[in-house]
Amino acid sequence: MKQNLRLGTIAGIRVGVNWSVVVIMVLLVQILALTIIPASAPRLPVVVPWLLGVAGAVVFLLSLLAHELAHALVARAFGIRVEQVTLWLLGGLAEFGQEAPTARADLLTAGAGPATSALLGGGFGGLAAGLGALGVPAGVVAVCGWLAGINLVLAVFNLLPGAPLDGGRVLRALLWQWRGDRQRAALAATNAGRVIGGGLMALGLAQVVVTGNLGGLWLILVGWFLIAAATAEAANERYRAQLGRTPVSAAMQTMVPYAGTGSSVAEAVAAADAVPGKYVIALRTPDGRPGGLVRLAELARVPAAERAVTPVSKVARPATAVTVVEASQPLADVANLVSRAGTALVADSGALVGLLESADVTHAAERAALHPGGAVNG
Repeated sequence: MKQNLRLGTIAGIRVGVNWSVVVIMVLLVQILALTIIPASAPRLPVVVPWLLGVAGAVVFLLSLLAHELAHALVARAFGIRVEQVTLWLLGGLAEFGQEAPTARADLLTAGAGPATSALLGGGFGGLAAGLGALGVPAGVVAVCGWLAGINLVLAVFNLLPGAPLDGGRVLRALLWQWRGDRQRAALAATNAGRVIGGGLMALGLAQVVVTGNLGGLWLILVGWFLIAAATAEAANERYRAQLGRTPVSAAMQTMVPYAGTGSSVAEAVAAADAVPGKYVIALRTPDGRPGGLVRLAELARVPAAERAVTPVSKVARPATAVTVVEASQPLADVANLVSRAGTALVADSGALVGLLESADVTHAAERAALHPGGAVNG
């Protein structure tokens, strides 16, 4: 999920929004301004419901952010690397750099989001009741009541027992704990997700055809998304099984052009020339740690006359903007992460030792398919 706008970091976790969040914002503002608020306060000046609608929609997005951050913070407490949190059209997404190490970690990470939404729903409900008793304007009370209801709906909906919903993760964790087989548990959760998605699509279609309510189109969209996401997760689980416990070190590239973070562009070009056929130069710090990476195309944009005096750091991506994986990690755990990034630096006990590209992961999976159960060597 691409972050079109970075909002910064919270507790060290990158937070951003996808452009599609604008769509849900517009819909929510309209629902509040044209339906929810006028039903409780019909005689407000025309601009007031819209202002309250914008405020309510923003607070709801913050509620979604709290839901996803709860997942992320609990995951991090179990040692799971958190890549980022992104808000988008159908809610939010906390992206992890690895799978949960145990069924218990999986269960608590999955349950943290709905629990947070339920708490927020209760809190907004109490706030609405308190403000109403104090005689606060009905429009404000209506927005708080709506926030209570929608957070509770979010909690309940997310607990439906099918992947990729949180309830699917809970189901996976419980089956994993019961059967001791994570892959079988994950596939069962994805199958449940497809069934739930199909049910939502059927319900939405019936709503449109029988009642003429176009709101059913939203259910059709959500159902389609669940089916597509569950199918993708099932494929990912089979991919993980194919890779088995193959470590990153078995698939990474070691014949890589290296340059120091303090090098000039000319020195980086010389390093690239020394290892033909490579289009990425890995940068390392003076103490041998990952320092970033730079591509040939980025070096080529620097005029030849200026390369000797231009620091490579000026055109390179720093380590903070580059994916770094450990050589000992199972390749299956980082496959999605590397696929999204395209290229990752590989470290061993902190020292830069190689490079891993999405094509390397695909190659390892293909070799694993040729030799099931055997070792995979890049």
